[in-house]
Order: sequence, then structure tokens, then C-alpha cells
Amino acid sequence: MTKAIDPIAFQLGPLSVHWYGIILGTAALVGLLLALREAKQVGMDPETIMDVVMYAVPAAIIGARIYYVIFRWDEYYRSHPEEIIAVWHGGIAIHGALIASILTAYIYSRIKKISFWRLVDVVAPSLIIGQAIGRWGNFINQEAHGGPVSLEFLQNLHLPQFIINQMYIFDPVTNTYSYYHPTFLYESLWNLLGFILLITIRRLLPLKRGDLFLTYVIWYSIGRFFVEGMRTDSLMLTETLRMAQVISLLLIAFALIMMVVLRKMGYATKRYGEA
Repeated sequence: MTKAIDPIAFQLGPLSVHWYGIILGTAALVGLLLALREAKQVGMDPETIMDVVMYAVPAAIIGARIYYVIFRWDEYYRSHPEEIIAVWHGGIAIHGALIASILTAYIYSRIKKISFWRLVDVVAPSLIIGQAIGRWGNFINQEAHGGPVSLEFLQNLHLPQFIINQMYIFDPVTNTYSYYHPTFLYESLWNLLGFILLITIRRLLPLKRGDLFLTYVIWYSIGRFFVEGMRTDSLMLTETLRMAQVISLLLIAFALIMMVVLRKMGYATKRYGEA
């Protein structure tokens, strides 16, 4: 049996620095640098991006944790309230992060009297590449995986050995080790493809304001719907209904409707990035 990767990267005195936090921090930094570059290309003040990130990142972390805790309250957090703030142990929900961060961006755009759709178009590629990187935090924590599979199945995917080793996970219920679907990897790769799609269509197609962000919403939601169906740790709306799948379907419908509405109401008369 190969030992799993230690979730603690290093110690700073009594402080344990977790890989999970390092990876999420890296995801946020990459997203920020990309958004600043995109802003400069379309003539948007980079300070606008810095301001939004300053408010949206903490809002996203809080929103992601609140969302997760709400749906796991009866199952776990009611009897372990001391764990509510322990985000370094994992347990954040990306839909909660998206809702909180997009709401923050909307409020900011209203206060500053700038176009919300222009703003979220610029940050859309940053969001999806950040999600692609962030999923590797789940890999380190051996969470967000799918159901059991054989070693041969993983080998047939031609995965690097370190991924196969990390997918050999202990199940405290059965008191056994098993190999599991690396669903974190499926979603990370889907998001990476989505990033490539966004930066490609941004250059090649005559997009209207709002199109890039709404394309991101549709692409991510399609992938999340199918990946969620393989996961074993889903937040459940009912005994059989997975919350993330319901939210994904609603987001796809919302994005498609908004693409039509923005055109009908004249909000999409300007092209991507146009002031």
C-alpha cells in the first residue's frame, strides 16, 4: 500500500500550512493575474478588478462554506460546531462560492455604476481556470471522488502513478481500502477545456456583452451535472436528488434565457469588452 500525500505541506512553528490552502491560493492568484491582463486588453481599469477581487474572494470562501455547512448541518455540523470554520479540512461548495462572488460583483457594479456584464465577461476565463486548479485541493484531501473502481480501470486511463496512488482511499464504514473514480480530475480537465474554449471564442467570434460569462456558466454546469452523478459525497436536496445537479440545470436554463433577454432588452448591443 502506497502512503497518501500528507495534506500538510509544511509547519511554521505551531501553524500547519495545508496543501489545500496553497492550491486554492494559487488558483486565486492565477485567476487574478489573468483577469488583470484581460482588463488591460479591453481598456478596463485594472483597479476595478483588484477592488472586486478584494471583496469577492472572501465572500466566495464564506459563501462556499455556508452553502456546504447548511446541507451537511443535520448530518455532521450540528454535533461538530467547532468544525464549521475548519475549511482547511475541505468541505466547500463551488456553487456557494459562485453565488456569493457573483452577487458581490453585481453589488459592486451597481455602486460604482459600471456594466456588470462587461465585468463578469472579463473575469469568466479566470473563474474557470481557477476552478480547474482548485480541484487539485480535493485530490490532496482525497475528497470529491466517485465510486469504487478497479486498479485496472485507473491504469487503463493511463493516469500518472501518483494519481492512482492517491485514489487508493480508506473507507471507515467498511474498514477497507479501495480505488475510486478521480472525479476531481474529470472536472478539472473539463474546466481546462472550458478555459481554452472561452479564450478561443473571445478572439474568433463577434460576442455580445454577457455572452462569454453565460457561455462559461453553461459549459461549467454541463460538466458539473455529469461529474456530480459519479460522486459519492454529493450534497443532497432529497434522498435521491443531488443539489449540484439541480443547480446546474437551473443555471443552464438561466444562462440560455439571459442570452435571449439581453438581446431583447438591448443590453447586448455592445460587443465583448467594449466600454
